Amino acid sequence: MKFCNKYEEMMQGLGQKKLPRIGCRKLKNILENCTKQLHSAHDDQDNGDGISTNPQHCSVCEGTFFPLLLKEISAVVGFFNRRAQRLLDHHLASSCCKCFIWLGDRLVGNDVELIKECENLIAYASINAIAMSRILKKYDKIHYSKQGQAFKSRAVSMQIEILQSPWLYELMAFHVNERESKANLGNAPVLFDYGKPSLSFELFDSVKLNIELTCSICLETLFDPISLGCGHLFCYMCACKAGSVSVVDGLKAASRHKKCPVCREVGVYESAMNLEELHILLKRSCPEYWEERRITEKAERLQQAKQHWQSQAARFMGI
Repeated sequence: MKFCNKYEEMMQGLGQKKLPRIGCRKLKNILENCTKQLHSAHDDQDNGDGISTNPQHCSVCEGTFFPLLLKEISAVVGFFNRRAQRLLDHHLASSCCKCFIWLGDRLVGNDVELIKECENLIAYASINAIAMSRILKKYDKIHYSKQGQAFKSRAVSMQIEILQSPWLYELMAFHVNERESKANLGNAPVLFDYGKPSLSFELFDSVKLNIELTCSICLETLFDPISLGCGHLFCYMCACKAGSVSVVDGLKAASRHKKCPVCREVGVYESAMNLEELHILLKRSCPEYWEERRITEKAERLQQAKQHWQSQAARFMGI
């Protein structure tokens, strides 16, 4: 498997030897041993021993392959999210807060270093996502099954699909924002493809990730974007309406039984995340639209706040 060598070289090139990673070689060895057992069982069946095999469900792999892969991808996603959050917290923090962050983490405050760290993290996320995809395809090929694709679906529901991490979206927006600022082009970045707003980024091995920037509820370009735990993006106000909460209460107040309007996954509101870098990018890209939405939503938020406090006052007074 040539990809194993390429994967190891790329991981070593990121500068840290002990980064959490998907053990391609270990997983490949498990599949190779499984292949030998399947062939042996098939030969015994041909010899009339009465052994029946079902390659759709492999006890060997289900007890070793998937638990190991789950453990490793969880470690990768956890590490990626923590590093991305620390980098973006440093970038968006005030000058005073940056000093405390620097003293605590020793994260270099130079913007060039931040951009380099951002690029490394995006490469780290993409190559591990490719590694998982390839090893699961190999599993399905060997077993003539769709268990590998089913695992990918479970990974999305468990919020460990790294290409749907909101921190990856934020890093991509941060990279575009910084690149445009340093180039001093004076022009807003182009985010529209055939009239639809989207953010595209070239990942490792010529893989291209394209993020649609249209809210699935109002069907307009995202404003004050948030990501639910499942990775789907919405305007903040639209998400509040879908979660049956007011902007005063916030998305965290939504019921755990509320579902994502797109994938119908439950429990995704409590892990909702504001995408500040993407908000900055959209503000620069669509200034007229952004200002129009800001005025409209400001009036609506004030109205909701007024109604909220009126109801609280009435409840307090027993009316």
